[in-house]
Amino acid sequence: MIVETSAGRLRLAANLKWLFTELPFLERFDAAADAGFTGVEYASPYEFDSAELKRRLTDAGLTQVLINTPAGPTGSPTQNGAAAVAGAEDEFRDGVQRALEYATALDARLVHIMAGVRPSGVSASDTVSLYTENIAWAAEQAEATGLGLVLEAINKRDVPGFAVESFEAAADVARTVNPNVVGVLFDVYHAQVDRGNLIERFNDLHPFISHVQVADNPGRGEPGTGEIAYPNVLSSIVRAGYTGWIGCEYRPATNTIDGLTWIESIGGSVGAKTA
Repeated sequence: MIVETSAGRLRLAANLKWLFTELPFLERFDAAADAGFTGVEYASPYEFDSAELKRRLTDAGLTQVLINTPAGPTGSPTQNGAAAVAGAEDEFRDGVQRALEYATALDARLVHIMAGVRPSGVSASDTVSLYTENIAWAAEQAEATGLGLVLEAINKRDVPGFAVESFEAAADVARTVNPNVVGVLFDVYHAQVDRGNLIERFNDLHPFISHVQVADNPGRGEPGTGEIAYPNVLSSIVRAGYTGWIGCEYRPATNTIDGLTWIESIGGSVGAKTA
C-alpha cells in the first residue's frame, strides 16, 4: 500500500502474523491484497512449503518484504532467537541457512536475525562479543546471496533480558560488521517503550535503518490508539529520506479492516492519500 504524503511516500506492508488473524494464515495473502497492500511480512514461513507461499504471493500480486530467522520452541532458551545465546551456535547457523533459503525462494530482500535472551550467568560483554561474531558469520552468508540482514532491539518489558540493549547497540553491531549488508529494524513501538525520543533517535540512526515497523503504545494497537504522535513520526521518517517498507506489526483493536482507518486518518493529517 502506497501512501503519498506532503513529506514523501510511505510504503506499508501487512504483517500477516498480526493482521487478518480472523482468517487462516494462507488466506491472509488475498485479504491483504484486497485491502490494498502490495507487500507483506511475517515472522515464520517455516510451517509451510516455500513453493506454496510463493504461489500465494504471486497470485495475490504481493511482494515478500521480510522474514525472521527461526525461533526455538516456546519455553526454550532460543524462543526469541539464537544469535546472542551462548551454547546455541549450531542452532543459530542452521537457522540462518534455512532463513536464507526461504528468503531466496520467496524473493524477500531482508532477513531479521533474532538475537534472543541473554542466558543467566553469561556477562553482557561476552554476549555482545558472541552476537557480533555470529552476525559477522551471517553477513558473509547473506552477502553471497545478495540478501540484507536486519537487527532489532525488543523492549525489556515485553521480553525481559533481551540481548540487544538498544537500537543504538544494534546499529553499533551493523557498523562493526558490514553496514552494506547489515542494518537496523527500527520498530517504533519497541523504541517508544525502550526510551522514547523517537524522532531524534530515528534521525540519528537513519543511515543504518533498513526496515521500519509500527504499532502504538500502550496495547500495541494500530497507530492512533495510543500515545505516539504518529503524524509527526511518519512525517519525520519520510523527511529523513527513508524509502523502505514500513511493516504494520500491530494488534488491531477490533478487527483488521476496521483498524485500517488509521491509514486515512493519520495519513490525512500529514496531507496523504492512498494509491
